[in-house]
Formats: sequence, structure tokens, C-alpha cells
Amino acid sequence: MYEHDGIMYAGDVNKNIIKVVGFKYLYGYKLLLTFSTGEKKVYDVEPLLKLPVFQPLADIEIFKDIQLIFNTISWLDESVDIAPETLYNNSVPYTATMLA
Repeated sequence: MYEHDGIMYAGDVNKNIIKVVGFKYLYGYKLLLTFSTGEKKVYDVEPLLKLPVFQPLADIEIFKDIQLIFNTISWLDESVDIAPETLYNNSVPYTATMLA
């Protein structure tokens, strides 16, 4: 565990810190994320909706009310978020054909 910019993180301090620097809602529960590495990846939040903390996001209007806070995405006035490392590791590289 280590601290960076006043935020506690699990993991190895020697690894490059992944940050979400931009996002775009695509459709359903999919988001296009831009990371500090310059990579664009797609993350599907739908599998998380079965977990109690994420259940409010099943309301698509609440889900669409997303914010970029502290280098990651957040909902419901920062009460629900996903670690940027999780987003990066569990997303797939973006291709233009994903929108076709």
C-alpha cells in the first residue's frame, strides 16, 4: 500500500500510476476510457451491477451521470467509484468497429 497525492492505493509504488484522463459514455453500461498511458479502452460496468454498492447504477440515468474525480470515474457524489487500475486491467482495447 502507498499514498500518492493524498490518496491511498493498494499495490506496488514502483509501478507507473495509471490514471483515467477522459471518458465517454458509449451505450448500455459500456464506457470508452482514455488512460494516462494514451491508450483508449472499453470497460463494461454491467457485471458489477450485481454487487450491492453498484446496484444504484442499474438505473441507466444514474449510470450516465458519471464524473471524472481523482483520476478515476465516479458516481453519486463520489460514493461509488472504480479504481483506475481495475478499469485499466479489466477493459479491452478500443477499436472503431466497436461502435459499428
